[in-house]
Amino acid sequence: MSLEKRAHEVYELWLNDPLVDPSLKEELQAISGQDKEITDRFYTDLKFGTGGLRGVIGAGTNRMNIHTVGKATQGLAQFLKSTDAAPSAAIAYDSRHFSPEFALEAALVLAANGVKAYLFKSLRPTPELSFAVRHLNANAGIVVTASHNPPEYNGYKVYGADGGQITPETANRVIKGIQVISSLAEIKKISQQEAEEKGLLVWLGEELDDAYISAVAAVSQHPEVIQATSDNFRVLYTPLHGSGNIPVQKVLERVGFKEVRVVPEQEQPDGSFPTVKSPNPEERSAFAIAIEQGQAWDADLIMGTDPDADRMGAVVKNAQGEYVVLTGNQAGAIMVHYMLDSMKEKGTLPANGAVIKTIVTSELGASIAESFGMTVMNTLTGFKYIGEKMTQFDQTHEHTFIFGYEESYGYLAGNYARDKDAVIAAMLIAEAGAYYKSKGLTLNEVLEQLYTQHGYYLEGLETRTLKGMEGVETIQSIMNEWRDNAPDTAGGTAIVKTEDFAQGLYDLPKENVLKFHLEDGSWFCLRPSGTEPKIKMYFAVKGNSLNHAKERLASLTNDVMSRIDAYMEER
Repeated sequence: MSLEKRAHEVYELWLNDPLVDPSLKEELQAISGQDKEITDRFYTDLKFGTGGLRGVIGAGTNRMNIHTVGKATQGLAQFLKSTDAAPSAAIAYDSRHFSPEFALEAALVLAANGVKAYLFKSLRPTPELSFAVRHLNANAGIVVTASHNPPEYNGYKVYGADGGQITPETANRVIKGIQVISSLAEIKKISQQEAEEKGLLVWLGEELDDAYISAVAAVSQHPEVIQATSDNFRVLYTPLHGSGNIPVQKVLERVGFKEVRVVPEQEQPDGSFPTVKSPNPEERSAFAIAIEQGQAWDADLIMGTDPDADRMGAVVKNAQGEYVVLTGNQAGAIMVHYMLDSMKEKGTLPANGAVIKTIVTSELGASIAESFGMTVMNTLTGFKYIGEKMTQFDQTHEHTFIFGYEESYGYLAGNYARDKDAVIAAMLIAEAGAYYKSKGLTLNEVLEQLYTQHGYYLEGLETRTLKGMEGVETIQSIMNEWRDNAPDTAGGTAIVKTEDFAQGLYDLPKENVLKFHLEDGSWFCLRPSGTEPKIKMYFAVKGNSLNHAKERLASLTNDVMSRIDAYMEER
């Protein structure tokens, strides 16, 4: 049966199923006769990956709605019941459209299956959910979020008992439970009233918030310096209409910052994200309003967090007094140095300390960590792998976790959670700014010193968005082309080594990622996104000066991207 025919058959089943939500039926009736739209919505089930679900909100098996959420939760509940006689799960959600509804749906499906659901009363950051799972000794966690995706998206991330996103092995067991569900009638659900009366729906509030803020603040390195300098260090913060507003302000206040302002136009939660094209702190455009206000106030530091507050972007002044957005690699390097330098100064730096990064993250942070005698470990892209290492450290005591990060603006310090945390990242980058200001340095000058000491590492990222069934095929075709017919050179330099992580290298899980190493130490990497219809191309060089590094990066990027774009045009 063709995918198109299957899609239309499932479409008709949804139209005639009395269990399908009436509002979703209206949406389906409105697309009657639109073959391409029907096919895209129903040609497959929304993929449950190792992190869970993520997709466009709407009616259909390939969309985010209460039924796809319910089906995923039914599969999760069956898995949890197979591992514990009285399991429980914590649930949080962000500011996106339908996040509260999807979170409550998940809670009521869990409750109907005898799984106690701890549900936050209002939106909370993803890292607080990770903390909550550990704090409550729950068996699992769910966060309803699509991170920094555009407004039309939502998602559903699943966490294990350690507070980290579930690993591929666990995800496969959950997926098997989902795949055996053949109809909506097999999804169990009870009313909110019944769930509460049976003690299977428990609401979370300020008590857990306070515990989380205390855990974050405990990682502060120089509270005495922050308090002494807080009157003359100005922090401007934007939550980009997401869940970071209250916790970021609370933790900054807790560690002693006094001069903190929030961008008023972007302070309130709003799933439409009306003031930005994309609520992504990786993009300078997301900081347009904040930079304008920062200039007027002469802010020392501008920070922003994404909707579920697990990614943090920082904006600092350069030598010319202009505000520049730090890359995730640059901010990570500054925080690695600040943490290690502070711990060494206080005599708290453990001999077995470890810094963990991903295979597409800059080597600058690794060089810094190694200069302090720390072990550096690489994982696949995805913070779940960093969290997995942290849990292993707890069990073996072979290493002490210091800091983990990835180039896509995700950072974590401390042992209270197992996912990236924009709240602690905001605290640490602000602390670093105030601390180095007390020594007469800006964060930009600190970065320049790190480049001088370790080398001029520069990185770049290019993406190509390819939507729908055809897009999936094109992305895989690009990967196959580079896997089978890669050139001998890139950017005028010989390719001396190719790493195909689909082969399961270095005891890492198999993943569709290709990394090419060049003769001069540069590298580039091709990787399909796990959360968006994109293919990502990462580039990294090391120069003997900033200009030299910029030239190398431009040459490498232009060469690789011209080949990829030419291939796409030929298809």
